Amino acid sequence: MRRVLIVGNSGGGKSTLARKLGDKLGLPVIHLDVLYWKPGWTKGDKAEFVAAVTRALGAPAWICDGNFTGTWDLRMPLSDTVVWIDQPRLVCLWRAIWRVVTWRGGNRPDMAEGCQEKFDPAFYRFIWTYDREVRPKLEAALAKYAGHARIARLRSDREIAEFLAEA
Repeated sequence: MRRVLIVGNSGGGKSTLARKLGDKLGLPVIHLDVLYWKPGWTKGDKAEFVAAVTRALGAPAWICDGNFTGTWDLRMPLSDTVVWIDQPRLVCLWRAIWRVVTWRGGNRPDMAEGCQEKFDPAFYRFIWTYDREVRPKLEAALAKYAGHARIARLRSDREIAEFLAEA
């Protein structure tokens, strides 16, 4: 595993796995949220974001976490492993809400500077509708762009821990 893409619903554990896997394998971690978001949760410029992602993916090895469906065509073809964290949406929603409690008024290490955790109903709606709205797009992208890659679909914390232990 030299180029690992981690995707899945928000709150599922993508960034946590990316950090742990990066530490274990000695690979740099690319958190797409850091490349995209500007202070105060201001959306980044799409062209600048795509350019930043392209530059980051030019490295010989990496762990990259994040959804950002508009860049799957850039990331999946370069990945040798795609990890799909497919946790139940109630788990994801609970963790996203707990994240606000834990980090409220502060910045997570996997988030852009100036993007403090906050209660965000639109974000929770995204998590709740992920299976209906994003899953079909992810499945299509995997079929189109990642046929060459090892696909690891992890549905629980236990499966994530086992994957990490075997890495």
